[in-house]
Amino acid sequence: MTSTLLRAGLGLALVSLSTAPAVGASRFVADPYPSTYQAHPDGPLLIQNATVLTGTGQRLDNADVLLRDGRIVAVGDALQVDAGVTRINADGKWVTPGLIDVHSHLGVYPSPGVSAHSDGNEMTAPVTANVWAEHSVWPQDPGFQAALAGGVTSMQVLPGSANLVGGRGVTLKNVPATTYQAMKFPGAPWGLKMACGENPKRVYGGGKGVAPATRMGNVAGYRAAFIDAADYIAKNKPKPAKRKGWFGSDKGDSAGDAGGKRDLKLDTLAGAIQGDIRVHIHCYRADEMATMLDLSKEFGFKVAAFHHGVEAYKLADRLAAEGVCGALWADWWGFKMEAFDGIAENIALVDRPKNSCAIVHSDSPEGIQRLNQEAAKVMAAARRAHMPEIAPERAITWMTANAAKALGIDAQTGTLEAGKMADVVIWNGNPFSSYALAEQVFVDGRRVYDRSTPPATPRSDFQLGQELR
Repeated sequence: MTSTLLRAGLGLALVSLSTAPAVGASRFVADPYPSTYQAHPDGPLLIQNATVLTGTGQRLDNADVLLRDGRIVAVGDALQVDAGVTRINADGKWVTPGLIDVHSHLGVYPSPGVSAHSDGNEMTAPVTANVWAEHSVWPQDPGFQAALAGGVTSMQVLPGSANLVGGRGVTLKNVPATTYQAMKFPGAPWGLKMACGENPKRVYGGGKGVAPATRMGNVAGYRAAFIDAADYIAKNKPKPAKRKGWFGSDKGDSAGDAGGKRDLKLDTLAGAIQGDIRVHIHCYRADEMATMLDLSKEFGFKVAAFHHGVEAYKLADRLAAEGVCGALWADWWGFKMEAFDGIAENIALVDRPKNSCAIVHSDSPEGIQRLNQEAAKVMAAARRAHMPEIAPERAITWMTANAAKALGIDAQTGTLEAGKMADVVIWNGNPFSSYALAEQVFVDGRRVYDRSTPPATPRSDFQLGQELR
């Protein structure tokens, strides 16, 4: 049996959980609402004798996973531990990294689905880059616990797709909390939600007299917004710092911004241009994805991922060559004209080129509970099309390592490697089986879900007293 032993002592540097902007990041991404998330790991834990999918493309049979202090310590064969370490016999079970959904609206469109909870789309202007999804997140949404039962340990919550630029998304750890800051993934960059195609022109066109009303109006709107942001950057270049003269006298201008009034909308767009905010674009058609890639080159920002992308298979090679992920559904198609050309092999084809980044996403409070089954659909569709067999160790990356890469949290989570967060799922069998269930889920080494012990399963405050009788 081929196996790997990965230990923290092999020199893997741990990334700081500081909520401050990264070194070199601009002031446009300073965070006045920082994460207050705290890991509360259980004691050391050894999961033994499992089939382990590491998320790195490896499958280890009859292997062990050791967790300590909220981190992965080692993955390998017959790991030796002290007598005081808790052991779980996972013989016949499978272990994977915690699943990550890059496109969720949990918390901003929470359950129950009533108008009072409709906080995901700021449909007051085509460009609302000034709004942040985190300020709409309701931590009591029961959907968070339902997602946890599906093995989801992290997610990006995004604004909706009504606008050309919908605002900032936020990455959350899927843990019970009173405030969204206590769920906010430490150090994760923001995402910027954009949308192309039918949605913005339908919301603002249609005789309302507000642009955009057409796809060419969409593109003109993006360009105008980024032109303003580029000008904002130029006007806000720091002045030279003070220089000390003889006897401590000051010479020169004081350090600071040269621009005028701060603009929250342009802060976000400027952060995207400067690479500190990751751009995620709702886009269905291949031709429009190509246009958006050209737009990104015109203004110097990087597209992290195209979301939904039912025609992504038509430009899979270009996406891989430019390092752009495709965050896609397994089989949603045909519900509007721009979704007409979807195929069930879409994700499998996006996954084929060298350096590809295929992702299974949900965009659904139901789908997020079954990301593993959505991936299984893709594997089956590829098999029916006589494509090369997709192994479980490959398919798991669509919901773990690739998703973490798109969100900029791959140094912390998404794979079972020494030093990374102990975000782990124990499944009752092959996670790509129709009968697969997540039995235990760990976030930073803390057991946050146990199917065999219902009282230990977290429940939102909203659910208390709401039991069916």
